[in-house]
Amino acid sequence: MLTQRPLLFALQGSEHYANRVAQRLGCQLALHEERNYEDGEQKCRPLEPVNGREVVVFHALYGDDRQSANDKLCRLLFFCGALKDAGACQVQAVTPYLCYGRKDRRTQHQDPTITRYLAAILETCGVDRLVALEVHNPAAFDNAFRIPTWNLQCAELFAEYFAGLVGDTEVVAVSPDTGGAKRAEHFRQALERRLGRPVGGALMEKHRDQATLTGTLLVGEVLGKTAIIVDDLISTGNTLMHAGRACQKAGAVRLLAAATHGLFTGGSDLLDSPLFERITICDSVPPFRLPPEQVTQRLHVLDTTAMVATLLAENGAWVSEDRPLPL
Repeated sequence: MLTQRPLLFALQGSEHYANRVAQRLGCQLALHEERNYEDGEQKCRPLEPVNGREVVVFHALYGDDRQSANDKLCRLLFFCGALKDAGACQVQAVTPYLCYGRKDRRTQHQDPTITRYLAAILETCGVDRLVALEVHNPAAFDNAFRIPTWNLQCAELFAEYFAGLVGDTEVVAVSPDTGGAKRAEHFRQALERRLGRPVGGALMEKHRDQATLTGTLLVGEVLGKTAIIVDDLISTGNTLMHAGRACQKAGAVRLLAAATHGLFTGGSDLLDSPLFERITICDSVPPFRLPPEQVTQRLHVLDTTAMVATLLAENGAWVSEDRPLPL
């Protein structure tokens, strides 16, 4: 007898992403109910039996025009708790964007380490496994959780895309700050394998005081090269602009940018600037804050659902000799 496939649920706002993953796995999303009360409280419950079943819940925890990141986090927590109360044997949360990843260490006296608190409440509410895309600080993420976690990095996905874009020019992968040096190095190595020739590396100095960025030192050679600046997310866009101007001043002939999560909290300022020839993001956060015509003309969005589906298949019961994975 074939093992039952895990049930897939997607909470409000994450249905489109989860549906594409489900299609790759050859299944459909399970039914559930989400109900809002007049005072802003809510409840979520599964409408299909989950007793004894493995369950996967999709929810990208970014704030939008309908729900804040806190609202979405509460829905995920309470729904996972309800699944466990209803008898689910294992609950796996898939968060294409995981909130509170940037507050992972103390930078001032009595600062909170919210990444650690987030881990504690997810575990308390019954999450047995967690999948996230390109977390801000992989070491802090690994150390915060006691449950199995996966940080899916997008270096190979970006490398595949940019390998077809840079032509025969010399290329350098640039980290816009010291915190992203390992991420840029993973991308540099992946791109080097794709191109079959050396790819350089560079690092930009960055200091932040509230909303002000400073730092002028660029370590690495970009003169006459195509510079690809790689980061985990775009919020206001100031970090990319800071690094891009430094590369331009140092003689880079082409400027490209890549970031997994396109929050664009600063609106279209980054895309309005002619500094970057092309800006590439992933589909973890829809670029809803930008005008549609600007998204079409200035932004390229990469699909991460195959990567997520492959991971779920490797750690779930979707595949057997009679039932291959339709990726």
